[in-house]
Amino acid sequence: MMAPIPAHLDALTETIIGAAFTVANDLGHGFLEAVYRNALIEELTLQGLSVAKEKSYPVFYRQKQVGHYCADIVVEDCVVIELKAVDALSPAHRAQLLNYLKASTLPIGLLLNFGTSKIQMKRVLNMITSHP
Repeated sequence: MMAPIPAHLDALTETIIGAAFTVANDLGHGFLEAVYRNALIEELTLQGLSVAKEKSYPVFYRQKQVGHYCADIVVEDCVVIELKAVDALSPAHRAQLLNYLKASTLPIGLLLNFGTSKIQMKRVLNMITSHP
């Protein structure tokens, strides 16, 4: 059984998903990922949310930093957003988001694909770390 999403994170991700629909409806599909990233950042900022673009997080192996990754977007220091503009989401995209959640220790992530006529999305909880 999946743990319930805390109410504040549920509300925040719903706001982000609504913003993604606004961007998708306005732009349609067919642009490069960077266009959707910039538009989504603009929409989230207009809604008064704190947004970080390409935020860097260290990646550790046996307590030693072995690299880093840059999150496409981080909202309110709570939600990692991984954007795609591809024909379809794959299990590899979800695995990528899970790794990003592990590295960032943030509580929740959204995988958003603007590459199809109807936006695709997955909401993923970070089950490795616990958050209030």
